[in-house]
Amino acid sequence: MMPSNDLPDNFKETEIGPIPVSWEVVPLGSLARVKYGKAKPKQEGIIPAMGSGGTYAWVNEALVDFPTLVIGRKGTAGRAWLMDKPCWPSDTTFYLEWTQEVDIHFLFGYLTLNPLSGEHAKTTLPSLSRPDLENYLVPCPPLPEQRRIAHVLSTIQRAIAAQDGLIAAAREVKRSLMQRLFTYGPGPEPAPTKETEIGEIPEHWEVVQLGDHIAEGPQNGLYKPLSLYGEGTPIIRINDYDTDGRFASLNFRRVRLEPAEIQKYLLREKDILVNRVNSLPQLGKSILVPTFPEPTVFESNMMRFAVDGIRLLPQYAILFLCSPQAHTQMVGKAKRAVAQSSINQGDVKSLLVPLPPTSEQTTIVRMAAATDRKIEAEEQRKVALQSLFLSMLHQLMTGQVRIPDIVEVLQ
Repeated sequence: MMPSNDLPDNFKETEIGPIPVSWEVVPLGSLARVKYGKAKPKQEGIIPAMGSGGTYAWVNEALVDFPTLVIGRKGTAGRAWLMDKPCWPSDTTFYLEWTQEVDIHFLFGYLTLNPLSGEHAKTTLPSLSRPDLENYLVPCPPLPEQRRIAHVLSTIQRAIAAQDGLIAAAREVKRSLMQRLFTYGPGPEPAPTKETEIGEIPEHWEVVQLGDHIAEGPQNGLYKPLSLYGEGTPIIRINDYDTDGRFASLNFRRVRLEPAEIQKYLLREKDILVNRVNSLPQLGKSILVPTFPEPTVFESNMMRFAVDGIRLLPQYAILFLCSPQAHTQMVGKAKRAVAQSSINQGDVKSLLVPLPPTSEQTTIVRMAAATDRKIEAEEQRKVALQSLFLSMLHQLMTGQVRIPDIVEVLQ
């Protein structure tokens, strides 16, 4: 603990660390009765059934008809969910029945910042006992301050939710734009069209097989057992990029490889990666390889190839491969198994691609890039808001920042 003479003014040392002198520290059981959830009803309805991992079903009646916190008891033990509408907490959860007036949004914020852990349980599955919750110490500011703190955090969360809407709208603009471009071309006026095997396209475009314009590959990726993962060469896996052809980050897992393996599976700028094994929504998702800061390889459940770059530009090819038209073709070619589907190198080569003149390909790529910049700007703003939320959550829940001190942040 911090020595009392080192505490900021108007702070005191407590079992949970320094807090303002006007706050108390109380066990959660002094604010609410900790109740066990129950097995969900069989009949479906519109009431959310809450498990340790969140909503998992919808039922026809509510076990709880007041605002509560549902807390994971098994599995995702300690994870808290705020439910301000009627719900049914399952038998893998606890819920709180209030005995004292408290702002549940404030308490939810504290449990989000300081979740309970079930890792101490002497079982193979993390779990919490009722005394774990009842004896859990939480800060308890005066109720008006709880409400002010909750209001500030809710304001930031609403801004994040609004940002999600802007991101979704920007992505929809890009989808609509790409549909228009693949149908009518990039000119200021819609081009005359013709019907083809892949739908309506500009009359002066061709339909070609992708394989006729592949300069290298396709090549399946590298398989290594998980025991070799940890250090070594970066390796791209199927969850590292999304269906819009974008990497979540460039912080890939690493695997120990021999120099010859690195050379054989080395990715080069403007290579294209395609998921060849996955569930149908993810099957065939594709990405254009950028310049990596170090040699990088790719896993076995995807394949790589390079297009000629003369009649078919790689930047245009990836736009089509990420389109619904290309996905429909891949799903149609897929070999289906119980858990997943697959496509092979021949399937990729046989994909039909609408081929404009290279000047129009360049224009389409430029127009798509402009919408991507808009999406990226909105996503960066969301990241900034999320960072602000986490910072404010920590500072508000510890009393380091009081409400009058943060007015300027929200203006």
